[in-house]
Amino acid sequence: MSLGKVARGLVLPARVALRPAAPVLHRSYAAVSEARAVLESELEGIRAAGTWKAERIITSKQGPQINVQGSRSTILNFCANNYLGLSSHPDVVQAGIDALNTHGAGLSSVRFICGTQDLHKNLEQKLAEFHEREDCILYASCFDANAGLFEVLLGPDDAVLSDELNHASIIDGIRLCRAKRLRYKHMDLRDLETKLKEAQSSRLRLVVTDGVFSMDGDVAPLSGICDLADQYGALVFIDECHATGFLGARGRGTDELLGVMDRVHIVNSTLGKALGGAAGGYTVGPKPLIDLLRQRSRPYLFSNSLPPPVVGCALRAVELLLASNEISQSMTAKTMRFRNKMAEAGFTISGLAHPICPVMLGDARLASLMSEDMLKL
Repeated sequence: MSLGKVARGLVLPARVALRPAAPVLHRSYAAVSEARAVLESELEGIRAAGTWKAERIITSKQGPQINVQGSRSTILNFCANNYLGLSSHPDVVQAGIDALNTHGAGLSSVRFICGTQDLHKNLEQKLAEFHEREDCILYASCFDANAGLFEVLLGPDDAVLSDELNHASIIDGIRLCRAKRLRYKHMDLRDLETKLKEAQSSRLRLVVTDGVFSMDGDVAPLSGICDLADQYGALVFIDECHATGFLGARGRGTDELLGVMDRVHIVNSTLGKALGGAAGGYTVGPKPLIDLLRQRSRPYLFSNSLPPPVVGCALRAVELLLASNEISQSMTAKTMRFRNKMAEAGFTISGLAHPICPVMLGDARLASLMSEDMLKL
């Protein structure tokens, strides 16, 4: 047999073997095309509803005045959560630069393998001191802190009682746990009591609420919640993202404002708003809980450590607030000035005395259009 015949004998079976691939490839392209059509339909629905979220590109540092791509002059910024202006405070910025120089850009690791620096431990100690709790654990975000808590703390023999308007991260975190879930009406103490009675057979009962609700600036009735928790043997958890740093006489948060710091058992909050505005979240509470979270909390165990510059910035922000009440109290007069002047101009402002000052127009499309017009002006 010639070499040519041998070669043809090898090639022909290979061609036969490759023929079925064409229909598979065609089905693959069809699946992509079908998925694209579904996605485009979803996107068009968002546009039609007037709720499309356009990302404005800022070309300056965060602050009360910013430069926005496409605008001819500086823009007044009313929509950041940079409550105390610390995201561009010179001391905070310098602390981040110093941490970058001394501790590097990042750890390339999770905390328990090769990712815990003295900076992380110092910040955890300062946050525990700030909130007057036993211990603290850092996360990549408060969303992660909320995702990591409930699954570790609560099991099928326990019950979680959650305000119906709690933040999405709280809702998602609760979904991950196997506890009995009871949702009570927004800030309704009577309904909460009804749910607590229903949960009396559970081993642990955890009442979960935002300290301040992020959409309207409503402050949770923590005194009444703590009274009910004492009466029915429940623990109390609050998410303090929109309170830490500026609510209360020393800026400790909603629990300080309402005089219940010693009655709220677990606090989750963020470093990404008033405390420097970069990134990161944390849980403060009893030391045994924090120790258990370090062993079992999945977002903590399987996420990279917070970058040293972020930790350095947050550490300096907390130190500034621990040293003086002046910064934390700077919000009050500004908040009331805005609320009063807007009300005088005929606008409806939701919430009470909180720097979240929603201007209620009553229509999502109108709000989007007004936002565009204000940006032009």
